[in-house]
Amino acid sequence: MHKVMALDVGTKRIGIALSDYLQVIAAPYSFIARHPEEKAIDEIIKIAKENRVEKIVVGIPLNMDGSQGFQAKDCINFSQKIIGFDIILEDERLTSEEAEERLRARKVDFRKNKGLVDMESACVILEQYLGK
Repeated sequence: MHKVMALDVGTKRIGIALSDYLQVIAAPYSFIARHPEEKAIDEIIKIAKENRVEKIVVGIPLNMDGSQGFQAKDCINFSQKIIGFDIILEDERLTSEEAEERLRARKVDFRKNKGLVDMESACVILEQYLGK
């Protein structure tokens, strides 16, 4: 069996979450800097290989009407640079809000560490995908 990875691709950081080998449970893993982009892609590939990942779910922030805005197109372009894995695009509307709510419920102060929100958002994206 293999794990599934999810990415919350932002302009500054990329949140990463991983499933278990049964692909039932999603857990926040880490976050990395988005730039330089080649380094970010190399790091994602390294983490994926170390964790026996075959599929990478990339969150796409569609507009509320379902259309693709600038950020959605940027995430799609970024995902196309990750070679050697099955790439799945997942609608990620409102995942950041969900992530912040979860962190607040656990009394985690994320105001000074936005990477925590990015990791939790990646976890929400992965849970959405695994729940299908």
